[in-house]
Amino acid sequence: MMTVEILATDFADAIIRMFDRGTIIPILGILLGCSVAMIAIVAGAMRQASQTKARERTRSEIAAYIAEGSMTPEEGERLLNAGAKNSGKGCCG
Repeated sequence: MMTVEILATDFADAIIRMFDRGTIIPILGILLGCSVAMIAIVAGAMRQASQTKARERTRSEIAAYIAEGSMTPEEGERLLNAGAKNSGKGCCG
């Protein structure tokens, strides 16, 4: 049965061999690239969730103004459609 000391020694030897072969740089590059991609995906999802929440909050506020009579339904519809022209997708989307 292998002990923890033998496993630790084997692991350390494997790390040293990676440095000797020069393979650590590509491995670190791949890890860094994957990390950047994961951060970008999470940040994009958070941004989209925030935009959706703000849009729904605006819709409910406009509905409240219409319900209390301080805004006509036509004005509310015009306000809601005003943001639909450029929905934040950029110039090409």
